[in-house]
Amino acid sequence: MKLRSCLVLLLAAAALVLAALAAYVLWPYRAFEREVFIDFPRGTDSWAMAQRLERAGVVRSRWQFLLVRALRLGRQLQAGEYRFAKAASPLEVFDRIARGDVFYYELAVPEGRNIFEIAASVERLGLMPAREFLKVAREPALIRDLAPEAPSLEGYLFPETYHVTRRQSAAAICRMMTGRFRQVWKELGAAAGVHAAVTLASLVEKEARVPEERPLIASVFHNRLRIGMKLDCDPTVAYAAILDGSYRGTIYKSDLENPSPYNTYRHAGLPPGPIANPGAAALRAVLDPADTGSLYFVLRSDGSGRHEFSDNLATHHAAVARYRSSHADSKAGPKGASQRVPARKKPGRGR
Repeated sequence: MKLRSCLVLLLAAAALVLAALAAYVLWPYRAFEREVFIDFPRGTDSWAMAQRLERAGVVRSRWQFLLVRALRLGRQLQAGEYRFAKAASPLEVFDRIARGDVFYYELAVPEGRNIFEIAASVERLGLMPAREFLKVAREPALIRDLAPEAPSLEGYLFPETYHVTRRQSAAAICRMMTGRFRQVWKELGAAAGVHAAVTLASLVEKEARVPEERPLIASVFHNRLRIGMKLDCDPTVAYAAILDGSYRGTIYKSDLENPSPYNTYRHAGLPPGPIANPGAAALRAVLDPADTGSLYFVLRSDGSGRHEFSDNLATHHAAVARYRSSHADSKAGPKGASQRVPARKKPGRGR
């Protein structure tokens, strides 16, 4: 009887200890008011992780985390930045770090953004200074095999929303974006030269305000290139000013006279490279443009964002006059390439 009683007591004590240990590692804890971000550099050991988790209020005691570590010796802990927003047990915290469930930032790159705008987005996310991203984006190394004449990665940083971590370098982010471009280009099955197509698609992307007009705008550009007519594309003028550091938010007469090879008012043919990063629809429009004889376009006066397309200069001048009469108080005129016809510019020069 004594032996049975001792055994019962021992089992009860063991059960209590196990229950206490279970509660010790399974009970959720949160001692922080706002979400907490903890970045564990590569090589951080379990003790240092436990200390930081305790100081941040993610676990009640470092010993809880170390106990779980002892119980799960076979699992490796992953470096990276982690976000803690709600109460979690030491076991849950450990499992997240062991899985490498790191926090990802969403880097949204809309169609038509240029490398300077992407660099600014990267900096706003707190990933790195814009200049660090631009240093990589201005070098064409990541795309040289596909487009050896590309002066930079402009045009090849495919517009999409990317999940990136704080630990990813500028080169890693650019590699991810150019990798996505390669995938899309392959899916398009294009036989055309990649650099010329991407360059032209970037102009279409910047000009088009209504998605379904991309093939029509591409047709105008193709028609002009075929007969050796200058493209007179305003976004190229703006881009030339951006490269010079002189862009003032609108295009002035001095910008139109910029000798930059990107200024398609001064130079016939395509600019040296893309002026933005086009999406799949713009690339598709350039590869398969609408079949038209149009050489000009200008914004309609109804505010729809659509354009009037013309085959000859007389029809185009009439469309320009309609636009101007409906925007008599506007000094800047319609925005966009070759469709823009401000008072600073002679009417015949617009597309």
